Amino acid sequence: MDFFPNLLHLVVLCISFSLIFFIYKQKSSTRANFPPGKKGWPMIGETLEYSKVAQKGNPEMFIMDRMSKYSTDLFQTSLFGENFAVFCGASGNKFLFSNEKNMSPHKNSIKLRRVVVEFFSSEALQHFIPIMDLMAKEHLEADWSPFGEVKVLPLSMKYTFALACRLFMSIRDPNHVTRFADPFHLITNGIMSLPINIPGTAYNRAVKAGKVIHQELLANKAGTVAGDLLTNMLLASDENGRVMNDMVVASSFMGLLFAGHHATSSAITFVVKYLAEFPHVYSEVLKEQMEIARSKGPKDLLNWDDIKKMKYSWNVACEAMRLSPPSQGTYREAIDDFTYTGFTIPKGWKIYWTPHSTHKNPEYFPDPEKFDPSRFEGNGPAPYTFVPFVGGPRVCPGS
Repeated sequence: MDFFPNLLHLVVLCISFSLIFFIYKQKSSTRANFPPGKKGWPMIGETLEYSKVAQKGNPEMFIMDRMSKYSTDLFQTSLFGENFAVFCGASGNKFLFSNEKNMSPHKNSIKLRRVVVEFFSSEALQHFIPIMDLMAKEHLEADWSPFGEVKVLPLSMKYTFALACRLFMSIRDPNHVTRFADPFHLITNGIMSLPINIPGTAYNRAVKAGKVIHQELLANKAGTVAGDLLTNMLLASDENGRVMNDMVVASSFMGLLFAGHHATSSAITFVVKYLAEFPHVYSEVLKEQMEIARSKGPKDLLNWDDIKKMKYSWNVACEAMRLSPPSQGTYREAIDDFTYTGFTIPKGWKIYWTPHSTHKNPEYFPDPEKFDPSRFEGNGPAPYTFVPFVGGPRVCPGS
């Protein structure tokens, strides 16, 4: 008969300990000097606010608004159910790009990254230039020249995807490229959708498409050509000579393909946009390109020396990427507590980098909304202010 009173005492004791622990955690959190900012609603945080400005094509407003409200160096927010510390300004970029120890990647990521960096070395790129030029000419003749008006983004995506298939996997057959592209586009459509994995949703279609592409990549393993990126990644080994798991390699390869494809397509699209909007800029680019064309034979392809002559064209591309960065940002995870500008960044928080804290900041770029390629003449912008491809050890290999 004493069982129920004892059970009641046990329940009360458990609840009391839970309340004490909760109060202790709350007080500990209060004592911690977290970055200024707010986390918004439970679970969703400030995701809706970010999505609204992003859909309008102004994701930088989310960053700039909080920089003016909280701090120009660092602020906290919550997105997609995760706590974020957003590092801002040139000093924030410098800290992130030179402090890998606080955000160390997995060992497999380090090994695969070495393979990717070697693949995109300046020597390798010199070999790729004629291939890129030939494919660009074929693409323009087939998909641009016959039409009086075209949609630039989908055509840029078509070209960059075919180029990636050629350079990364040695795939040349257009039918093979299309077979690979269809599930890839399903992933593209689903990657920013709500993560609801039920039949009929964009996310569910993306998950299924991801499995198809993984199978395609591993099936393509037998036919890979020595020298392409997929082969090098599949053959990468650790310090003991063991090759890495094929599925790990396939996942990393997919991330690289997705990021590179979208960043390049976006950059091409905005360069064309700004050339159309500023005729005087277009005229200068055309003049520079025609001088190079006149120095070559009818069937000659571009080479490294030709690329080095495209100084003004590159300044235009840089200014396009300053105003419309190909990447909206990326994040890592803090592997331990650390401090920055007097604030504590707890272990497990996401460390967010974005180009928007500097690219349109008048402190670094006077009259920041003006399209002005001359900003990149001479020594160009100050260090850590123009960062379309991240920087430091984590700089985009293709930059």
